[in-house]
Amino acid sequence: MEYVDPKDAQNMPGLRLALTAGVPGPWSEAAKSIFHVKKIEYVPVLQTAAESNDDLVAWTGFRNAPQAIYSDEPARIRWEEILALAERIEPSPSLVPEDERERALMMGMCHAICSEDGLGWNRRHQLLAPMLSAEGADSNPALAGTRVLGDSYGWSTAAAERADARICSILNMLSEQLATQKAAGSEYLIGDALTALDIYWAAFAALIRPLPAELNPMPEFLRAGYGGISEATAGALDEALLAHRDLIYERHLQLPLVF
Repeated sequence: MEYVDPKDAQNMPGLRLALTAGVPGPWSEAAKSIFHVKKIEYVPVLQTAAESNDDLVAWTGFRNAPQAIYSDEPARIRWEEILALAERIEPSPSLVPEDERERALMMGMCHAICSEDGLGWNRRHQLLAPMLSAEGADSNPALAGTRVLGDSYGWSTAAAERADARICSILNMLSEQLATQKAAGSEYLIGDALTALDIYWAAFAALIRPLPAELNPMPEFLRAGYGGISEATAGALDEALLAHRDLIYERHLQLPLVF
């Protein structure tokens, strides 16, 4: 992917999407997939993991990714803001159910995957734990970027210790929802068509069991970290959920991943 520097992207028209270069971050991959499904073109803007990203901050006020900046509007940084922007730019195909009950259920489940204290958030606590719990971690210069990332997620030993229970609870909920949908004759997590929930699950499943290297290339240390789950999480990970992830990628999304 050819990234544009934030200084140059700032003066470009249309949609710009700040993405973490070289890393298949689930929030960024989900945002890319949403715009792909809707056939919305965007300019990829460079963001570098665990760095200050001063030029991006000077432009948008935020250093993280993803960020969706449309025309001269403020940057959208939260998953629900980016989804709402995509729905507004291109209403069809809609990734949000029209039925209010299904809409509320979908948004609630997406929240459990993407938001604070959700699946991705708690996996970040676990992934940061070996580094931030090491002796001298609070002063080690080599861990400066890791500390910045930890602060972004409110990392603490206590948060890392409770993460497994939260992850298992969310996985169990998704597994039950998928089974209910299959019993009703649907191949999707909500209703009878692709929604944002299917996309978010597909993207965030990488934090537990990444796609094969030929479909999702990444540094081996990162693959080992993403796939290094506890026995409890492994027990809660329904193979049907992974099969659903594969179906969504094969039917609707781009493979191999490019970042």
